[in-house]
Amino acid sequence: MRASDKIRYKINTATVTEKLIAINVLVFLFFGVLNTVFSLFKISGFTAFYDWFVLPSDPAEFILKPWTIISYSFLHGGIWHLASNMLILYFSGIYFLNFFSPKRLLNYYFLGVIIGGLVFMLSYNLFPAFSGGKSYLVGASAGVMAVLIGVATQAPNMYVRLLIIGNVKFWWIAATLVAIDIIQIPMGNAGGHLAHLGGAGLGYLYTTQLHKGNDIGAWWENLMDGIANLFKKREKKAKMKTVHNTSKRASKASYASASRTSSTMSKSEKQQRIDSILDKISKSGYESLTKAEKDFLFQAGKDD
Repeated sequence: MRASDKIRYKINTATVTEKLIAINVLVFLFFGVLNTVFSLFKISGFTAFYDWFVLPSDPAEFILKPWTIISYSFLHGGIWHLASNMLILYFSGIYFLNFFSPKRLLNYYFLGVIIGGLVFMLSYNLFPAFSGGKSYLVGASAGVMAVLIGVATQAPNMYVRLLIIGNVKFWWIAATLVAIDIIQIPMGNAGGHLAHLGGAGLGYLYTTQLHKGNDIGAWWENLMDGIANLFKKREKKAKMKTVHNTSKRASKASYASASRTSSTMSKSEKQQRIDSILDKISKSGYESLTKAEKDFLFQAGKDD
């Protein structure tokens, strides 16, 4: 198997959690390498470029960059920030997919990201502790917490084996992480911890509403499906157009070739070829003929 085939196979067989992790890692590497290049060549402007993707605490600035409500979640402040988020996502994603579909995991993740981002902006414009301050948010923590709390709410008494500690209930892990975020708010990165709690709240609300028969993420799933179908239709139209034109040209070329072959052959050679084709039909059927053989038979019938 070629290297390209192996990569394609791994992509096709990867879980939705693994794909999210891969995207986060690739984006981190992209901005890291770009920052290194800018630094080595003393090119200014990296920070200005990076700021187009982080989520601002100022609503007026956010209105000019609305995509940052999603893009901020694929950026991380450092290798340990990325590693901790991806580790928790991988761990919680394994259990999540035992209860919910891959599409629903994406619903939890991205709605957690959105709610976490909104809580971050609201906090900076509501609490006196942030008065006069301006900040930016990066990281997938809100989406990760939504997935973790979502599955913890679904199966709170499920036991998970942790190294050194041993077997613990899933809700203990979720409660510990939530408590850590609450305790750390006065210690620094308050906006980030509040965003984490926003994602956690979304995860809890989503699962409890599912138990009541309400899918609060259905609108997001429909939106994503609509966008995906739009691209699929464009791709399908392009492929159909290409195949149609190619087939038409190939058909003309094949017919022209058969016409030239039929006209240049002697009667005995032509008859031998016809007999050979007819014999093939009697043994394997008409559909076993190649395009060239079908065209030759058709042209020979016209010549006669």
